[in-house]
Amino acid sequence: MKILVLSDHESKSLYEHYSAEKLENVELILACGDLRKDYLDFFASMSHAPVLFVLGNHDYWHRRGEDDGCICIEDTIYVYQGIRILGLGGSMQYAPGAVNQYSEAQMARRIRKLWWKLRRHGGFDILVTHAPAQGVHDLDDLPHRGFACFRTLLEQYQPKLFVHGHVHANYGNGFCREDQFGATRVVNGYEHYLLDYPCEEM
Repeated sequence: MKILVLSDHESKSLYEHYSAEKLENVELILACGDLRKDYLDFFASMSHAPVLFVLGNHDYWHRRGEDDGCICIEDTIYVYQGIRILGLGGSMQYAPGAVNQYSEAQMARRIRKLWWKLRRHGGFDILVTHAPAQGVHDLDDLPHRGFACFRTLLEQYQPKLFVHGHVHANYGNGFCREDQFGATRVVNGYEHYLLDYPCEEM
């Protein structure tokens, strides 16, 4: 399955210089936050693929459920063609009271509340977040520090794929596009990234 991952920065290649062939083979779009609603709506309308999204720390618009092909997967497991996709948006809290920012304890509490969904679905195959996991693509500064509870989640359920954003390519030496964490392929979806998901291995 061809999956297009979007995050943080609008792609001029796909958006301003759009051509149909660039999206024709895309079967699923995963958006990892800090993107305009209109931008996501564009991909939902110009492709045949559903757009599943979580919110970033700079997303001040709020939308739940499904709307014009864009589907919010915050705090839920969405099943698409048999693939179980878990969404957890937001970043580490660095500005008290800010929207879509969480302390480590608050994010861990969000995950604990998912216990029944995780049990009912028998885990998940893809994790979609805005922030990275601790020690995997994160940075030392508080705003870009990863969540330890994401790391625990990966260790416990060993999904095939983990996609996130939040750490930009122009941040210097801290940027890493792909990595492996145990059984999980980890991808930073900054701007856009096209990948193959091995459905035959499900």
